Amino acid sequence: MSAKILIVEDEPAIQELLAFNVTQAGLQALCAEDADSAWQQIRSNVPDLILLDWMLPGISGVTLAKQLRADMHTKDIPIIMLTARGEERDKVLGLESGADDYITKPFSPRELMARIRAMLRRHAPPMPDEVVAAGGLELSPASHRVTAKNAAIELGPTEFRLLHFFMTHAERVYSRTQLLDQVWGTQVFVEERTVDVHIRRLRVALEPAGMDGMVQTVRGSGYRFSIN
Repeated sequence: MSAKILIVEDEPAIQELLAFNVTQAGLQALCAEDADSAWQQIRSNVPDLILLDWMLPGISGVTLAKQLRADMHTKDIPIIMLTARGEERDKVLGLESGADDYITKPFSPRELMARIRAMLRRHAPPMPDEVVAAGGLELSPASHRVTAKNAAIELGPTEFRLLHFFMTHAERVYSRTQLLDQVWGTQVFVEERTVDVHIRRLRVALEPAGMDGMVQTVRGSGYRFSIN
């Protein structure tokens, strides 16, 4: 399941641009134009991160951040404050209100997405210990072992994370960028072609068991894991 990003921004053009960039990165964009609609979104679909504009109609972003931090259900949701205010005292006020990060307008989409990815990584839960099984493959995060039809498969740490992601997100196509965001995590600006290298390594490891075909190339789109 991709992370949900709540965009609280009252300017339609900026909100649309932010939503576009979030969606292009493989994340889910939720939108609100003020504090009231933000709370409605949160109550129906709790986000993984909030992009919060400082200048909102009615209740300001600073006040909303304080409210979010005071509520037991939202106090741990990471907040990135968006604002045209670039003075140091404004940054301090934004951070002291409860924001985890602060980015000044205008900003590049690349920088914004790097901040979002970094924030999601810091707040991401660890890989669950539950054993994952699909089509004769079995992967155990706790023991870091993979078996194919009960025969051991040796994988490096990146191939292991990649296979775990594929097995828990089967039948869906992911672009290289989306795989970088979901699997690599600690390296924001790694080259997209790095994904191809690790895909090849994963297929080579699965080939002796005849399971390399589960990792499928979708021309022009990316990769998909399928047992069919």
